[in-house]
Amino acid sequence: MTARAADRARYDRATAQLDAPLALVDLDAFDANAADLVRRAGGKPVRVASKSVRCRALLERVLSREGFAGIMSFTLAESLWLARSGFEDVLLAYPSVDREGYAELSADPKLAAAVTVMVDDPAQLRLIDAARDGGREEIRVCLELDTSLRLLGGRVRFGARRSPLHSPGQVAELARAVARTPGFRLVGLMAYEGHVAGVGDKVAGSPLRSRAVRLMQATARRELVVRRAEVVRAVRSVAPDLEFVNGGGTGSVQHTAAESAVTEIAAGSGLYVPRLFDNYTSFTGRPAALFAMPVVRRPGVGVVTVLGGGYPASGAPGPDRLPVPYLPEGLAYDPQEGAGEVQTPLLGAVADDLLIGDRVWFRHAKAGELCERFDRLHLVTGDEVTATVPTYRGEGRTFL
Repeated sequence: MTARAADRARYDRATAQLDAPLALVDLDAFDANAADLVRRAGGKPVRVASKSVRCRALLERVLSREGFAGIMSFTLAESLWLARSGFEDVLLAYPSVDREGYAELSADPKLAAAVTVMVDDPAQLRLIDAARDGGREEIRVCLELDTSLRLLGGRVRFGARRSPLHSPGQVAELARAVARTPGFRLVGLMAYEGHVAGVGDKVAGSPLRSRAVRLMQATARRELVVRRAEVVRAVRSVAPDLEFVNGGGTGSVQHTAAESAVTEIAAGSGLYVPRLFDNYTSFTGRPAALFAMPVVRRPGVGVVTVLGGGYPASGAPGPDRLPVPYLPEGLAYDPQEGAGEVQTPLLGAVADDLLIGDRVWFRHAKAGELCERFDRLHLVTGDEVTATVPTYRGEGRTFL
């Protein structure tokens, strides 16, 4: 029996009394992935990206481990909710225009001490100030550096279009704007190199593309290690008490951790290890989050149909954004139908071994987005469900 076949047998036994569709997290794999992130971080704390987890119980579990500290959140409403729930260090990774949220933040000493907001434009400072509605608490601020690699005078660009702040001078200028604006305190700097951390360099069946990605990433790392250090020096000249410099992501943990200018690493997807993380040479994780759909039809030889399954991930549309049939091995989508809204036909010789009511286990393309489809996660240890916990959705929290 292969390792994957053994996992399928475990998951089927563990959930035998549960009706599918369902989602589970294999805690043995989850904990092993967490330990690997800490190992790769080389002694620097790992801040957990909540968008990649979206389950309070699992956020609490990973933050109880040595080597993890703080949350990187994705909306202001989520940040406030987490802070009210007892999480004491929440970095909002994206700018917000949630005026009601800012009024609440600036009026509550506990929330203001726990939450740090993201700014990359003076207009955002003005919006926050106007939203205070009488609140007098000091707002903790983090600036975001654009990490994109720009070549040929900017005509060629690799990296997400995030912050407009690319040079040390631009970041320092905004740092000075924060320093001279009453009611704000600059405490952090963030620089997420998504073109390194979030792009696989081992593309199946594409050796030339894989080499091109590795070349781009090596060039990007060399450029960024110099520029990020220059930016940090420029910002510290304005805010010498800067508390943290955040960088990285699951795919670049060890590279970013090696930079002396960086004080902490961000990661989250590496806990669940969705299918997009199969394409990396720098690390190998264990798939920890899966969902099961029941076989409801057997249309013919070599075909079964499962309920639902059309759960595409965000990003540029393409086959790599679809969940992948994972267990049993050997199933594939019908190219004329793909993953369906209400039903999904799957092809392969192994389909003839599946009966009505059997499960097909899938891996989502991305990490936390799975939790937008399910209101609970069944936590499996060995071949037993040891707990069932709500996702954000299960707690009635759909922030985006």
